[in-house]
Amino acid sequence: MLKQSLQQKLQQKLSPQQIQLMKLIQLPTQAFEQKLAYEIEENPALESGKENNDDFSNDITDEYDDSGSDTIETEINIDDYLSDDEIPNYKIQSNNYSSDDDENRIPYSAGISFNQFLLSQLNTFKLSDQETQIAEFLVGNIDGNGYIRRSIEDIVDDLAFSENIYTTEDEIEKVLKIVQQIDPPGVGARNLKENLLIQLNQKKVTPERKIAIEIIDNSFDLFVKKHHNKLLQKLNISKENLKGAIGEIEKLNPKPGGAYSNSNSNVEQIVPDFTIKINEGNLDLTLNARNAPELHISKDYNDMLHGYAKSKDKSKTHKDAIMFIKQKLDAAKWFIDAIKQRQQTLLLTMNAIMQYQKEYFLTGDERNLKPMILKNIADNIDMDISTISRVANSKYVDTPYGTKLLKEFFSESMKNKKGEDISTKEIKKILQTVVKNEDKKIPLTDEKLSLILKEKGYLIARRTVAKYREQLDIPVARLRKEIL
Repeated sequence: MLKQSLQQKLQQKLSPQQIQLMKLIQLPTQAFEQKLAYEIEENPALESGKENNDDFSNDITDEYDDSGSDTIETEINIDDYLSDDEIPNYKIQSNNYSSDDDENRIPYSAGISFNQFLLSQLNTFKLSDQETQIAEFLVGNIDGNGYIRRSIEDIVDDLAFSENIYTTEDEIEKVLKIVQQIDPPGVGARNLKENLLIQLNQKKVTPERKIAIEIIDNSFDLFVKKHHNKLLQKLNISKENLKGAIGEIEKLNPKPGGAYSNSNSNVEQIVPDFTIKINEGNLDLTLNARNAPELHISKDYNDMLHGYAKSKDKSKTHKDAIMFIKQKLDAAKWFIDAIKQRQQTLLLTMNAIMQYQKEYFLTGDERNLKPMILKNIADNIDMDISTISRVANSKYVDTPYGTKLLKEFFSESMKNKKGEDISTKEIKKILQTVVKNEDKKIPLTDEKLSLILKEKGYLIARRTVAKYREQLDIPVARLRKEIL
């Protein structure tokens, strides 16, 4: 039997305006400028620059009187013109903005793609019509790193089903050998081993390269795991020969397509959102002027609204015109207020971070970075943690020691032997130094690194050392071993 009951809930939801404000706070300088340009273009009631008429007020003061009088009160109530179930769009639309919605307004040169570059080289080979089709299909399966990740068997099936080309694995292998001759060297390989062999075989033969080919072809696993002693015994060569061969292998490109892709990619320029300078022992914080544009509401639009409000015309067209102008003026006023609030939030948050890490900003020594989490800053300035996160994750600050991402100043804390709280960044910095200065003939294991850190006063377990090492992209001891 069905039961009916009443349930009361208290929920907190963000309004579309609050969501837009959060999006504005999150935007770095360049994305903010794009958003600003978009708003000015879309809203004729919003203008940039200083207001020329000092007598003009940015306040929107208008109220349409249905009685037909000329009375103009504080605010036009658009709801008076709408039925109960009709809500103006400007009250429900969000215009949410994220980095995924950015428009590239900078004209970049339109170069050919990596695959087009490869296809253009096939014309230099004498191929039959079917071989040409197979070669083009193989090139189409080459990824951005220059590899073909699919099996020959799958390619045979795909050619039959999608291209109506019936061939054999032997013919595919034959055409693949031709594709692997085009530039850049190593392209078209199916794995790293094949890639390195292709590059070595295309070079002029030397004693070191002969040994390098032997190592890759017959002892690839030993090479990858850096079992140098086993390689010396298996190949019966000297240390100098092994060192020379490994040196030749290290010159090869493990991602032959990467160089071409990177050369055609657009490098993003970092624009600092804040600047910190040291002035007579004190820290000075400034916000990038590009984050503080001068905006005002269009006087023409405000006058236009006053004119419509004084008119005795109460037709639908007249009401639609009033609502349109009011929407634009409200949107412009809100956007100006949102930008001011954004500026205040950015400065307030950055100032709190600067004061919290004052010792670091005065010295530049990363060992002076104090443990700091988002909650520390949020509590200091009485803001929500999510707001601090939005500021920290996307903003940069120009310091006397370089341009830094704000989130780099946040770290967890650990206690040393003296019971003092220290930043995990300090421990990672020391770990990097110890690894850099280790004997590369016998690299330090995680256990030995843990003991060294304990001797320095940092009580770190081996598992924690392994975690920090991985975060710093430091390979395990075996892979750090070098022939000296």
